[in-house]
Amino acid sequence: MSVEIKVPTLGESVTTATVAKWLKKAGDTVAADEPIVELETDKVSVEVPAPQAGVLGAEVAKVGDEVEVGALLTTLEPGGAGAAKPAAKAAPAAKAAPAEKKEAPAAAPAAPAPAAKAAPAAAPSVDAAAALPAARKIMAENGLSAEQVGSGTGKDGRITKGDVLGFLSQPPVAQAPAAPKPARNDDPREERVKMTRLRRTIARRLKDAQNTAAILTTFNEVDLSEAMALRKEYQDAFVKKHGVKLGFMSIFSRAVIAALKEFPAINAEIDGDDVIYRDFVNLGIAVGGPNGLVVPVIKNADTLNYAEIEKTIAGFGKAAREGTLKIDDLAGGTFSITNGGIYGSLLSTPILNAPQSGILGMHSIQERPVAVNGQVVIRPMMYIALSYDHRIVDGKEAVSFLVRIKQNVEDPRRLLIDV
Repeated sequence: MSVEIKVPTLGESVTTATVAKWLKKAGDTVAADEPIVELETDKVSVEVPAPQAGVLGAEVAKVGDEVEVGALLTTLEPGGAGAAKPAAKAAPAAKAAPAEKKEAPAAAPAAPAPAAKAAPAAAPSVDAAAALPAARKIMAENGLSAEQVGSGTGKDGRITKGDVLGFLSQPPVAQAPAAPKPARNDDPREERVKMTRLRRTIARRLKDAQNTAAILTTFNEVDLSEAMALRKEYQDAFVKKHGVKLGFMSIFSRAVIAALKEFPAINAEIDGDDVIYRDFVNLGIAVGGPNGLVVPVIKNADTLNYAEIEKTIAGFGKAAREGTLKIDDLAGGTFSITNGGIYGSLLSTPILNAPQSGILGMHSIQERPVAVNGQVVIRPMMYIALSYDHRIVDGKEAVSFLVRIKQNVEDPRRLLIDV
């Protein structure tokens, strides 16, 4: 009996995926737990494995199709090589099909009747034809039509759930007849490449954050002399004991966690007319992967020590490069850190990772002349930036929070005595 292979549960708030690539073809023999198809979600790529050994049936969902959780992808005939025998027996039945078709001409005159029924289907039932099921549901709840939402990003221009959510997040504007956008004349030297689902999602979420939050950024600079001396003095012992290097990310992470405990609004989020405060810290760390920037989350980071944080970040970096991050790795963040310094950035204004209310931007370390006790000295300096949601975080809180991070990094002993 055939086993149905369906789209698995994809994680928090993820209801659809795009078929990115079939790893196995119809008729291939596969082993249990062997990946057969790769799905691309709004956050990461997910490989769907075979539930047991057998022979794959026909592909129900094609590459580029958007599929919902629970949708049928393909079927599997259980068994190993022997599973191919039923397929072979089915061949004569397939050959018999042309014989049946030879009798079809006699019924040909009746064909126009169904054609007549097809005419009503051509009526402008735009919502049913142009939108995917998840998108249609949200459009119906909000009284939207496909014409209002516009062209979709799904296959053949179909409207996806993300398209509808993006439309709803836009501020209302006066309806005016829009002039048709002229077709772009591509230069022969240009190459047109369709955006991946992940890239579309990144673009939409960043723009949604700008449209929704009142984002403001404040800056400061940090003298890393003490942090660098700490690393130099204890690096060998740290590596010997923990098997991982002591980096700046764990030092900044611990500094951020201590500051968030002191300024809880920056670790909170707005939900409608309510503010949700938290007594824990799930710290998002932005890392670059082959498909774009992702922000895996260190769960309960406030309970971890320096070594545990370093090991977790190293694991996330490896998983991002190999494309093996799981949906749960990216969910539940309460505050984020991004380090543009690894790419040489001197200064930036990071964008919030909605619905979070704050994000810290680290930058490159440069030796610069600074005044210390009336003397000009050369110190390793880093600019840091805090972008925050001004709807929930006041300017005084934001500035004080960033100053506290500066103090914690410049004198790590403060973290030991909790001052």
